[in-house]
Amino acid sequence: MAKRDYYEVLGVGKSADEKELKVAFRKLAKQLHPDANPGDKTAEAKFKEINEAYDVLKDPQKRAAYDRFGHQAFEGGMGGGRGPGGGAGFGPDFNSSMSDIFEDLFGDFMGGGGGGRGRRGGRGGGGASRGADLRYNMEISLTEAFSGKSAQIRVPSSVSCDVCKGTGAKAGSSPKTCATCGGQGAVRSQSGFFTVERTCPACQGRGQVISDPCSNCGGQGRVNKERTLSVNIPAGVEDGTRIRLAGEGEAGLRGGPTGDLYIFLSVRPHEFFQRDGADLFCKVPVSMTSAAMGGEIEVPTIDGKKARVTVPDGTQTGKQFRLKGKGMPVLRSAQMGDMYIQVSVETPVNLSRRQKELLKEFEKEARNNSPESEGFFAKAKAFWDGFGG
Repeated sequence: MAKRDYYEVLGVGKSADEKELKVAFRKLAKQLHPDANPGDKTAEAKFKEINEAYDVLKDPQKRAAYDRFGHQAFEGGMGGGRGPGGGAGFGPDFNSSMSDIFEDLFGDFMGGGGGGRGRRGGRGGGGASRGADLRYNMEISLTEAFSGKSAQIRVPSSVSCDVCKGTGAKAGSSPKTCATCGGQGAVRSQSGFFTVERTCPACQGRGQVISDPCSNCGGQGRVNKERTLSVNIPAGVEDGTRIRLAGEGEAGLRGGPTGDLYIFLSVRPHEFFQRDGADLFCKVPVSMTSAAMGGEIEVPTIDGKKARVTVPDGTQTGKQFRLKGKGMPVLRSAQMGDMYIQVSVETPVNLSRRQKELLKEFEKEARNNSPESEGFFAKAKAFWDGFGG
């Protein structure tokens, strides 16, 4: 199958500058990254395609060759270091390492950090690589989100091997420099007039090999173990809040730095309250007589106490009362949200004969007691009259 035009692959025009190329590549890479599309072979193929396109177009010399000769500029047998058609070569070798692209564009993308080749487990000193970050999902109640909470969680993870102290080597031995790559963790090969770098197959990019591995961890420098951790949930957290426990993720490979643990919080719905930021809303049904004549009602608050609310006579459904400072705490602040009481006037049901008689007597005596309904039907009559109804 013929290769697609690199500009088309990235969705940019041929006049696109370096910034436009970078923005287009960043957007597509995040959408198509294998971690975001596990098991999706189509996304994986497209991900490789955009990386190939960007690797060429971001380099002025490669781009110039592509603009002139197209894909043929990068096919083998083009003259061993000279330009297409026997022209002058492009000078220093071009490095098409994918990891360089990621470091340049993403930095902390997918939890990136410093050291070696970043958090994705690339080359590092002594064959070590950083441990993976872990995710733990925790569900709490709205009242726990209001007051905060201390909890114990059990997390299955990888921890440093006690026998070899994380080195992966048997006691009395130590890792040796990889003979294939000379400790570089990568090997190079010539492809046309480009030098292509790939991960060393002998040491998997670590730069060192272990000839006599630890029997307890099999040379990994870490073992699986379930740990119990204490977590403090601060007051005011919201649904989706993420808490980071630095250094509580998986142990690094062969003594590498430990990853982090991220706790993602979800807040269960409450039977009385709906939350909007720091404010709470409580829908309270009020009897028709209480709404008509007025009075006081007691409503629950999120701290388990009661609050008195005065309902004026003639209160209608939808009327809202504000209780200042009775909402949720604002995270890491002394401020408090408000609580809003939303009144819902309840129409009586299961009326007895006597109750119906009393209501009919009231209806006969009613004068201007229902201004909204009277006003609506007066306007409706005028509307119908306009059509000659």
